[in-house]
Amino acid sequence: MPIQYYIFFCLALFSIGVVGVLTRRNAIIVFMCIELMLNAVNLLLVAFSKMYNGLALQNGASATAGIDAQIFVFFIMVVAAAEVSIGLAIIVMMYRNTHSIDINFLNRLKN
Repeated sequence: MPIQYYIFFCLALFSIGVVGVLTRRNAIIVFMCIELMLNAVNLLLVAFSKMYNGLALQNGASATAGIDAQIFVFFIMVVAAAEVSIGLAIIVMMYRNTHSIDINFLNRLKN
């Protein structure tokens, strides 16, 4: 598959995530959109890594050339999992205090 297909697909996923973050008020939906944006970036990193690995193999490089991005994707996924666990804990505490998961209620926590 040409790399342009991956780029357009990742652009569409990332755009959907940005629109979701900017327009939604539900905290769970916002976290899902952030995860969608992270997964779009991960998919693009893996696609570029695959492309670079194929080019490196054609030029006679070692078989492990170009897999650095895939290792980076693994670390992004670990950080995203930690972000989700902390974010969901914050959402649960916010729901216990305000009985709503509307992001606009976060302004009440300033006082």
